[in-house]
Amino acid sequence: MTQQGVRWTADQVLALAPDSASRKAGSKLGAAGPWSGTGSSREGAVWGLCKGSGGTPYRTVVDVTDTPSTAATATAAGPAYQCSCPSRKFPCKHALGLLLLWSDGEGSVPAGRAPDWAEQWIAGRRGGRESDTQEERAADPAGSASGPADPEGVRRRAERRAERITAGATELEERLADLLRSGLAAAEQAGYGLWEETAARMVDAQAPGLASRVRELGGLPASGPGWPVRLLEECALLHLLDQGWLHRDRLPEALAATVRTRVGLPSSPAGPPVRDQWLVLAQYDTPDPKLTTRRIWLYGTASGRTALLLSYGAAGRAPELSLPVGLALDAELSAHPGTGQQRASLGEQFAPPTLTGTRPPGTTTTEATARYGETLRHDPWQDSVPVTLNGVIPTPDGDSWQLADADGDTALPLTPAAVSHPGLWRLVALSGGGPVRVFGECGHRGFTPLTAWPTDPGEAVRLR
Repeated sequence: MTQQGVRWTADQVLALAPDSASRKAGSKLGAAGPWSGTGSSREGAVWGLCKGSGGTPYRTVVDVTDTPSTAATATAAGPAYQCSCPSRKFPCKHALGLLLLWSDGEGSVPAGRAPDWAEQWIAGRRGGRESDTQEERAADPAGSASGPADPEGVRRRAERRAERITAGATELEERLADLLRSGLAAAEQAGYGLWEETAARMVDAQAPGLASRVRELGGLPASGPGWPVRLLEECALLHLLDQGWLHRDRLPEALAATVRTRVGLPSSPAGPPVRDQWLVLAQYDTPDPKLTTRRIWLYGTASGRTALLLSYGAAGRAPELSLPVGLALDAELSAHPGTGQQRASLGEQFAPPTLTGTRPPGTTTTEATARYGETLRHDPWQDSVPVTLNGVIPTPDGDSWQLADADGDTALPLTPAAVSHPGLWRLVALSGGGPVRVFGECGHRGFTPLTAWPTDPGEAVRLR
């Protein structure tokens, strides 16, 4: 398996699971018992037949590298999966089980030649694929059909969508003004229905970014003491975004690009590609009734840049792009436009992901909050920024937790969501009362830990 560099660990395989149920079911299939006809190739493919409830075993194949054969089509990021089971989860439990079996060592899945059914799928994957992304298809179904795009049609669709967003932003301004005139107490009496109906109007206006922020307003009246202050703050940010869109022609181009992204318009890479060894810092999904968003944080070991990859999946299905935390990827990334934005698109990959001992450089809790404040100058709607804290100790703080600098007297509180997440106890166990290095997102609600490394040499531990 020389081209793959090194087999993954079980933790890295399980990090690909779309949910805890798949993780548990895949673990049960990570033994040789239900498998037959397993094999692997030096090019990075793994296949096998898994016994199911019926008489015909499920055909499962995984392309660990998912590297296309030509640079012209090198736009995908492995691994990729195919299974004949009826599961709608991606990857399914059989793919997870096969990868767990493969990760067990050289003797668990022997090297060999792929059977015809696996070879046909692998050849199809590596022979080429469409270049437009899932996000672009979801945002503009009419423009994602096969064949060359009609420039005039694209322009007309963009103008029509801009007109709808302008109408939605104008209506939202009126509703915010009505709320302030009647008093914030009216929001508590009206309940969540008021905000859901307003969010639906923003969806009709093709402004999903506005819709998402409106839905968040609906939960604030029930968020505990101090909710009127939080509601007023969020209304002010929403008003600022509305005004930014309505007066976008007066803004600097970089800030106008940020506004377009914040209201929900898709963006395309604008900068030149940057080749680097990109360390996979974290990966997690944010489910939505209609769309699942996967966020993957990368760190360029040579450039020192932190980049965000976004991948999307329809409701009930995990996004296709998946990179195990702790691996390094030799690839090109192209940045998207906008001030304070880390988003990038993955370009050509020059080698499969491999294990690495490299860690991102860390900072203090004081420097982390200062970095977030500086980002708000360029993007006032930024909820958080990616930060690696070095030498911090998870410490109880009343009913909550915080990360305290081991060599100082400052600390960062954890967000309420992080305190209630099982990953906190993994972090506490890794620390054992000593300092650790933690990557996460730092914002006005606190710090959300995503990945941690022990002080001594050791592998990354995924916290979410």
